[in-house]
Amino acid sequence: MTTTPNRRHSTMWWDDDTIERTVTRMFVCSHLIPEEIERLDRTLGFGDGLTDGTYWEWIEQKAKRIFLILVELKVPDQIFGVIDDSWDDEDLPIARDQVERLALTPTRDSRLEQEFYEKQFYYLLRPLRKGEHVIYQDSEVVPLEVVEKKHVPGQTPFFDKVMLPSYPGTVFCRVKMPIGGGYSSPEDFLFDVNGIRNVQNDHLASYWASYVQQGYGYALFTNAADYTLKGLLTTTPACFKNMEKKARRRQVMEWIHCLIDTVCFLHNRGLSHGNIKPSTVLFASENHIFLSDLLGYTGLDRNSFDKESYDYAAPEQWFKPSSPSSTSFHRRGTVTSTTASPESPNYITSRSTPDSSQHPMAMMHAPTPHLSPQAADIFSLGCIILDLLSFLVKKHGRPFATHRAAKHKTPSRGGAVPDSSFHRNLSQVESWMTLLVKEAQKKEKDDDIFKGIAPMLHIVEHMLSSHPTDRPDAQDLQTRMYKILTDHCGILEPHCVHQYDNGWDFGMASLKLDTTGNRRASGGSGRHHPRNSIGSRGSGRSSGSVQDLQGQETFLVPRLSRSRSSRGPPSVASSRAPLFAAPREGWKGPMTFWQTDSRMMATR
Repeated sequence: MTTTPNRRHSTMWWDDDTIERTVTRMFVCSHLIPEEIERLDRTLGFGDGLTDGTYWEWIEQKAKRIFLILVELKVPDQIFGVIDDSWDDEDLPIARDQVERLALTPTRDSRLEQEFYEKQFYYLLRPLRKGEHVIYQDSEVVPLEVVEKKHVPGQTPFFDKVMLPSYPGTVFCRVKMPIGGGYSSPEDFLFDVNGIRNVQNDHLASYWASYVQQGYGYALFTNAADYTLKGLLTTTPACFKNMEKKARRRQVMEWIHCLIDTVCFLHNRGLSHGNIKPSTVLFASENHIFLSDLLGYTGLDRNSFDKESYDYAAPEQWFKPSSPSSTSFHRRGTVTSTTASPESPNYITSRSTPDSSQHPMAMMHAPTPHLSPQAADIFSLGCIILDLLSFLVKKHGRPFATHRAAKHKTPSRGGAVPDSSFHRNLSQVESWMTLLVKEAQKKEKDDDIFKGIAPMLHIVEHMLSSHPTDRPDAQDLQTRMYKILTDHCGILEPHCVHQYDNGWDFGMASLKLDTTGNRRASGGSGRHHPRNSIGSRGSGRSSGSVQDLQGQETFLVPRLSRSRSSRGPPSVASSRAPLFAAPREGWKGPMTFWQTDSRMMATR
């Protein structure tokens, strides 16, 4: 969540404390004429003398909300008739067809009755609290305020910024999802919410609370975005542009390290993001970077084509062999890095050409069996890192997309637009990385930051391998990127230096389900969906084992893959090894890298 100390609420919220502080005898008297004030201390007109209570005592103890409503409707004097008919706050909310019984006017006034019916909900607020899921009736008022309706570039219009009266100055991100469109039922929505409830990280848009009302599910997350990576690559925001040049360069490298650390955090818990792309990489105040879209909702129709997700997806998420003997991406490739000369480095990324029958117009298909969502995350993250490195050397945005599509003239699905995806244009991605190394080498004398670009691109080379098992895991990336930042870039204390425990501390206790003002119900929904990715419902299962975790008392949580990578032994964090422990076996083959300070190539 984002804190804005100078921002104030423009709405008066009538919570219990505010009502108690406001409705005093002085307040009541200020809205009555002298004759009515005198009547306050008289004995109640009903009960046939069996009660010695007064009208003021009834208001003070039982009818503060009703009096406030009458004040707003400009009929405060009607409080005496309401009390004579024994109405009190416990009777609220009063059904629309029963408001007439209050007899607020000498003759029936339907308009005033409708106003009473609507206004009463402003005095019956049920606040949102951290970790709770609330089911609001359609007529209820949700106590929050939309503080910024301006659309954040790169985000869908289903996101906005809100504030809660009990957390003044704190801005939350709210996502709106239709029930019946994105989710088949409120229980289905709650099932997914329960699955991400305790996935809390400083660089994630972490779950805070949720509610359902009027056919929509709403989730509140910490870290409200000011801009996205998609927006950054198009127009540099002033908050970043105003930084000193070297500070900006260091910030980009820190962003890369924080993203890797966050993905490592998810993967070490058996989770995956499932939709890493520029519009889900967000930035809050002071250029704080974080990943969003944990619920995987894009706002697109189920049959719509999300080009951005396609462009940044791993190849196995979109292509599968047309026959068992197909030689598409399932063929294991070889990762090498070669150079023709120190001045003309060339990258060769492990890939194989997809089957020619896989035209982009026919990309939509069933998920590939044994899809590893974590390996797919690594590919997508590699694309994001490449975007950030391109931004660092001022070669980003449309030129990069145009370069990727330059030799792939086949129109993409949904229109006559060249296919600029990473996974279908790996040869162009390779030549682009070569170009970045050349540009970085020109600037190494100005700033040590640029010395880290070549070795970092070497890691990206592995991340963009077309075969999932050739990609490094998140912990290997974390270790190697840390070493690049400290050894090459001169960043001695990078942000986000963690060793994540291999224990499965999901912490998914049941949500507190608030369906009424006074009770919190619990009970199983009976739903049990297979799921191994936070950001993608119904994605393919991981090839590893899947075990069930059950929430305590309330709702079942999703099936989450606990599979560890079969590509090598446990890495740094799991073995409690020092930060610079030797990499896993899969990285021990011959590897070529740039020693950028001497402009020479070496192989080890």
